[in-house]
Amino acid sequence: MLALLTLTLACRPDPCADGDAALSTCLQPTQSEDYYVAQSMLYFDSMDSRVEPVVWPEYGELVARWEWPPWLKLTAFGLENIEATDTLLRLYPSIVEDRDCRFFDTQPFGRCRVVFAYEAHDDRPCPIYEEFTFDDAGDITFIEAWSDLPEYLPTGPDDPWAEGDAPGRLSTRVPGLGSPSGMIDLDGPAMTAAAAEDPDVADFVTRAEDWYDTWTAEVAAAGDDMWEVGCGW
Repeated sequence: MLALLTLTLACRPDPCADGDAALSTCLQPTQSEDYYVAQSMLYFDSMDSRVEPVVWPEYGELVARWEWPPWLKLTAFGLENIEATDTLLRLYPSIVEDRDCRFFDTQPFGRCRVVFAYEAHDDRPCPIYEEFTFDDAGDITFIEAWSDLPEYLPTGPDDPWAEGDAPGRLSTRVPGLGSPSGMIDLDGPAMTAAAAEDPDVADFVTRAEDWYDTWTAEVAAAGDDMWEVGCGW
């Protein structure tokens, strides 16, 4: 019986061998620790009104940004769109302070705790926890953000950097992010199968197919108290 079980396991296909199905955790770091930290920091520089000129991080072609409620879920999909939306954000002046960005040897390789302060909100502090997934070229392929408040984080207070089981993390559930290029196929069989089993992946696919309209619908539905709730004011 043990021999049969061993043979069965040996014959199973390697999930990391199929790029369309591979999850981000299939990838190993290919850059230095400092590189991942620097790219994570550069992302926040692009939103900090004190930093000129804007220098974008190295983004993948289909980079996605997912912000968990009370924020607005998929807020950009694709290289041009993320740079465009972040350019608009600079018209809503903010500074990003108290940055603590760290490297981890499993995906997401970059993880940060920062505090935003928005001019329109009297510079009150808004704490954010954010993670960055990278492909083998060192490009950011997935950005995932939470309010840095206990009730919203992907793990509990005993795991401040989500190093253990993090069922609230989406980046490790999206097929294709574990391919060397980090490219995903919204219409591929691996994504279809994942979406059938995981409502968060299904929600991501729906929004990615029409990210602008779903994002603006979230903006309209968010209400005036989004900032108070998300920032803990």
